[in-house]
Amino acid sequence: MTTHSHHTHANNQASWGRRLVTSMVINLIVPVVQIWGGIVSGSMALISDALHNLSDFISLVINYAALLIGRRGPTHRQTFGYKRVEIFAALVSVAILYAAGFYIAIEAWQRLLDPRPIAGQLVIWIALLGFAGNLFSALLLHAGARVNLNMKSAFLHMMADAATSLAVVALGVLWLYQPWYWLDPALSWIIVAIIIYSGWGILKDSFLILMNATPPGINLGEIKTALEAIEGISEIHDLHVWNPSAESIALAAHVTVPDQMLGKVDELAEKARAVLLEKFKIDHPTLQFESNTCQNGGLLCNITGSGNHHQR
Repeated sequence: MTTHSHHTHANNQASWGRRLVTSMVINLIVPVVQIWGGIVSGSMALISDALHNLSDFISLVINYAALLIGRRGPTHRQTFGYKRVEIFAALVSVAILYAAGFYIAIEAWQRLLDPRPIAGQLVIWIALLGFAGNLFSALLLHAGARVNLNMKSAFLHMMADAATSLAVVALGVLWLYQPWYWLDPALSWIIVAIIIYSGWGILKDSFLILMNATPPGINLGEIKTALEAIEGISEIHDLHVWNPSAESIALAAHVTVPDQMLGKVDELAEKARAVLLEKFKIDHPTLQFESNTCQNGGLLCNITGSGNHHQR
């Protein structure tokens, strides 16, 4: 990675941090107002929306702390740095969302059994406040959500909250004309469904990263073919590709070459790194050069024979 790209990444992280702080403030003020409005108006849907927002505030605090910790470089004890703290933060965020969803579902059932009159006009104004706050937060986090799992988690929370707040607005308008108060717990259950859906993708992505799974869109066969097309490389085996963090792709592979001087191996290593970065966006390759073969083994065969090894 060039010095320019390092500076760009650092600037992006600083910008994301400021945006997370702004979203945190919004998501503390909005749910407080919504809880008050839900109690006064008698709307469980509004309280549910508030709890969803409040869970996002807690998630944003965790995400911001993870972003700060993730900036720390490698140490002798944490040789890969602290970037994976962001993955754990995303998992905690989803856990908080699911816990809030469970509470909402229980309360909604109680309201369905015992419907209560709801002040529709107050619900409209309070829900509009929530919609505006969540939409503004989502716009703040949109750019970072494209490249950072942690920011994606926060962005999805904001979008889900904006959608549910808009639905509560529509419900408030309906209550001005029709006393269909059973829709209040019904919308609360829809909010729970949104919570489950919005968290599932984060859970899946986080699990794959923690399991060092091959990143989506990466084909090991294509990498093998591209590297073996480089003149001087005989075979690629024991190939592994994974995400050390949500923003980086690492590779480890054994590269079989004819027995030769070390300087020639260095030239091949540079060519291989260029191919990996340009074609597959792999920015952290570790290549072990050797002169023995894998006896026509597969991509993941283990080397037990002797031979000359040079790691680059």
